[in-house]
Amino acid sequence: MKSRAAILRRYGAPWSIEEFQLDPPRAGEVLVRMAAAGLCHSDEHIRQGHLAAPSQGAPTAPTIGGHEGSGVVVQVGDGVTDLQPGDHVVTSFVAVCGQCRWCASGMEYICDAGAGTLLPGMPTDGTFRHHDRDGRDLAHVSKIGAFAEHTVVAAASLVKISPDLPLPSAALLACAVPTGYGSAAYRAGVRGGDTVVVIGVGGIGMAAVQGARIRGAARIVAVDPVAFKRESASAFGASHAAASTAEAFALVGELTRGVMADAVVVSPAVITDGDVEDALRLTRKGGTCVLTGMSAQGTRTGLDPQDLVLMNKNLCGTVFGSCNPRTDIPLLAALYDAGRLQLDEMITKRYRLDDINEAYKDLAGGELVRGVIDFGL
Repeated sequence: MKSRAAILRRYGAPWSIEEFQLDPPRAGEVLVRMAAAGLCHSDEHIRQGHLAAPSQGAPTAPTIGGHEGSGVVVQVGDGVTDLQPGDHVVTSFVAVCGQCRWCASGMEYICDAGAGTLLPGMPTDGTFRHHDRDGRDLAHVSKIGAFAEHTVVAAASLVKISPDLPLPSAALLACAVPTGYGSAAYRAGVRGGDTVVVIGVGGIGMAAVQGARIRGAARIVAVDPVAFKRESASAFGASHAAASTAEAFALVGELTRGVMADAVVVSPAVITDGDVEDALRLTRKGGTCVLTGMSAQGTRTGLDPQDLVLMNKNLCGTVFGSCNPRTDIPLLAALYDAGRLQLDEMITKRYRLDDINEAYKDLAGGELVRGVIDFGL
C-alpha cells in the first residue's frame, strides 16, 4: 500500500514529506494507522545527527521519523494473538521480548531486543517493510516510524489501550509521560514530603513534575529559561519556579534551610557537562540526581568524586523513566482516567503532518510543552 511520512535523508536537513510504499506485516508484526505522534526532542537529535558518528553525513538508510505515537490496528501478521484489527494502541520505542534476563527481572525498559532501537530494519527479521518511491529501503526511528500515516511495527512494540482514551492524548504515553513520570516516581524514588527540582520542563520535565506531585512531594521547583514553561508548570503541580540553576540554588537553599533537594531530575533539551555539575550542587546529602535528557554524542563530564563519595549522593541515568511498557502505560492511563494525570493539558498545539518543520521550529523556540502531529487534521 502507499502512505505518506516525514523522512530524513540528510542530517541537518528539514523533514521531507513524501509518499512511500509499505509492505504488509509479516510474522509477529502489525500494520497500524497512526492517529497522533508526539514531537519529541529525541527525533530532533536524530535529525541533527547528534546520535550519529561525527563523520556520518547521512543516515545509513533514509529514515521515517517519530517514535511517540498512538493509532489503530489495521492488520496483524502470523502469530500475533494479543492484537486484532480495530484495537487502539500506543507505541513503545522499547520493544519488549519478555524472555531476556532484563524482562524476566522486571526491567523491560532495558530489554535486549529494545537495545537495538536505533538500528535499521525490522526487529523481527532485520529486513524492511518501508520503501521510498525509488524502491530504496526506509528505516523507521525506534522501529516505529510514528511520523507516517501508516506504519508496520513489531507486536512487541505496541501496547493495547482502552478505546475510551483519546488517541492524541494517548500518544504522550508512548514516551514523554512515562519517561518523566518514572524519572521522578521510580528512578528518583520521590516520597511524600520531598523537595524535588526538575531542570527543563518541556514534555518530559512536565511529566516529571506530575510524577513528583502524584508521589506526594511537598515542594516542586521547575527550572527553565523560558517564561512560558515556568508559568505553565504551576498548572501541573510545581510550587516554585526558577529561570536558571543558579537561581534555583538560592531558592532551594532557602526552602530547605540549606539541606537542598531530595531529588533532582535533569531533562533539558540537551544535557551539557555544566548541567550535571549544577544538578549535583542542588542535590542534598544522600539525595538522588537523575539524568533523563539526551546529550550530544561525545559529551563528557568532569565530576568531583569526593562530592559523590563524602556526601553519599546518587547520580544515575534512566531510559523510559525506568518504566515497564506493559504495566506502566496502563497504570498511567488509569491515573488519567482518575483525573490525577493531566495529558490533554500537556498538548500545547496540534499540527498537520505537512507542518512538521514549522512544529519543530515552535519547539526550538520554547513555545510548546508538547506538540502533536494529529493525523485527523
